[in-house]
Parts: sequence; C-alpha cells; structure tokens
Amino acid sequence: MNMMSKDQAEEFASKWLPAWTGNDPEKLLSFYSHDAFYLDPTIPDGVKGKEGLRLYFNKLLSNNPDWVWTQIEGIPMEDGFLNKWHALMPVGPKNIECIGVCLVQFDNDGKIRRNEVYFDTKGLISEIKKYNKEKAMI
Repeated sequence: MNMMSKDQAEEFASKWLPAWTGNDPEKLLSFYSHDAFYLDPTIPDGVKGKEGLRLYFNKLLSNNPDWVWTQIEGIPMEDGFLNKWHALMPVGPKNIECIGVCLVQFDNDGKIRRNEVYFDTKGLISEIKKYNKEKAMI
C-alpha cells in the first residue's frame, strides 16, 4: 500500500485539475492509465479504458470548455487521495458553483487508474434546463 501526502496530492491536482478546462481531452487523458476506470453522476456505471474515456471526455469537455476546477483539500488514502474540490461551471451568462469530492487512485506508473466523482448535480442541471428553455424561446 502506498500513501500519498497532502503535499503530493496538492502538487498533482495543480497540474491535473487545469486539464479539465479548455476543451483539450488529449491533455486530460494523459493523466489516465490505459485501463482507467472513471465515473461521475452522469455515468454512474462508469467507463473503463482510455478509448471509452476519450469518447466521454471529448463530449464532456466540448460542452463545458470554461469549467474551472480547484482543489480545496487533498486527503491521503491508499494509492492516491480523496480530492475535495470547487468547480465554477458557466451555464450561459450564469456561473454555478459546486463543491464535491472525487477519489483518485494511481497505478505503479503514476497514472490515474480509478477516478470516481461525486457531487450534487441538482443546481447545475436545473440551471442547464432553464438556460436551454430560454434559448428555445428566442
């Protein structure tokens, strides 16, 4: 069992979290192993493998190029860390702020092998629906 320190978690997050911004899925994928498992509230059964991640990240990042993710705290755990994060998620002219957690576990090469993301999506989905309804009326 390998334990990551808080400083190591912060260092990793300072490089990885910015890769979620700017619609560059290949940059984000560079942090993941070839057989990585990923899940978030929109894919609760998850996706496994880099090709599945590529398809998902291509769509997710192209729809949300201006998301900004920052680490609040990294909590060491076996083979990685629990990442408590803050996200600023623009929806039209409005910014939705979310706080959530994700577990991040690494393989022996330092690539993410498991990444599970958890947060309350109610405010974000509500705002997306409202924004889409307003756009449809124009």
